[in-house]
Amino acid sequence: MLTTVGITEHVHYVGVNDRETYLFENLWPLDQGVSYNSYLINDEQTAVFDTVKNTKMNDFIEKISSILKDRPLDYLVINHMEPDHSGSIKALQDRYPQLKLVGNAKTFEILENFYGPMANYHIVKDGDTLSLGSHELIFYMTPMVHWPETMMTYEKKTGILFSMDAFGGFGSLDGGIFDDEVNLEFYMDEIRRYYSNIVGKYGAMVQKALTKLKNAGIPINIIAPTHGPVWRTAPGCIIDYYDRWSKAETEEGVVIVYGSMYGNTQKMADLIARRLADKGIKNIRIYDASKTHVSYLISDIWRFKGVIFGSCAYNTGLFPSMESLVSKLENYQLKDRYLGIFGTASWSGGGVSNLNKFAEKIKWQQVGESVEAKSSPKEQDFEKCIAMADEMADLLIQERQPGVNPFCSIIY
Repeated sequence: MLTTVGITEHVHYVGVNDRETYLFENLWPLDQGVSYNSYLINDEQTAVFDTVKNTKMNDFIEKISSILKDRPLDYLVINHMEPDHSGSIKALQDRYPQLKLVGNAKTFEILENFYGPMANYHIVKDGDTLSLGSHELIFYMTPMVHWPETMMTYEKKTGILFSMDAFGGFGSLDGGIFDDEVNLEFYMDEIRRYYSNIVGKYGAMVQKALTKLKNAGIPINIIAPTHGPVWRTAPGCIIDYYDRWSKAETEEGVVIVYGSMYGNTQKMADLIARRLADKGIKNIRIYDASKTHVSYLISDIWRFKGVIFGSCAYNTGLFPSMESLVSKLENYQLKDRYLGIFGTASWSGGGVSNLNKFAEKIKWQQVGESVEAKSSPKEQDFEKCIAMADEMADLLIQERQPGVNPFCSIIY
């Protein structure tokens, strides 16, 4: 028996878990899996909101059939066309031949590029409505959050916002599907990793979407994303996080990421971290860029204000794993961080000098002077690392607001 979950009397969760896929988009590790969320409204007319990856279509369609019985499925609302949410559209229309596909003009352009022409398009524009009986849908265009066709659908009776990928995250739903049923500490880390790596580049468009929803004056009682938990207890909290992340707001803390072949650059990283702790900084993360996937690095860089990068020279350039990290950060256009730079060089330079070039491009405020040790760090190099840590700590402490948590706390 496949599990469906009632969100309200007539709104049902019909999503699925994927614990088999190793890399999301063939890029991002899924150590704890991922969910593909879909929802069904069973009213005078019936509607499903987004589908699931094609590898899960049979379970997905069986869940819908278990609720509808012999009733038809009238509408499929396509909020997002990415294949992990559109992969079962054709199978669903084969099962329900009169199914109308609801989307915007860009939706169907992308749909036909992926799957070829289909039947029964119902094209909607910003602010259009669709009645299902006692439930009425309102469509809000939210382009580039994070694809050009993305939109959100609001249901007036229940106050549910079907938000597609927005407000979602990695991690399968292991029993609980609601924010008050799951370990939110884990999911918030995975939601931030999802946001920072997939949506974060489009922060300005996230801000436009949030402003549109706010100006619409709609009470959002439940947020139903296409990945991760359904927010029925604290929807305002995840909205607050998205608002702050998309404005590049941060928490106090420092992320130190280094690339080191023989441990000399690592020695400098450890000293800097110890000095930061001595100065009262508690949130300190140290990562070997060769051991930790870049998605986790970017997630913490999105979270914390202080960033310190270290690299040895490698073939007259940056250490490869550090080169990959800074290239992604340049592409994501993250703003407003404090940056420290250190590293080592032996028969050639290239590590620190290329980090300095990154600093010029990214335009973060540099902290202290860049420190480059010859082969292995000496006393004078360590002294410069200490000075960098002191300046970083002083800047962070100056920004403190005693007793104020810049991000909402979720306690159940």
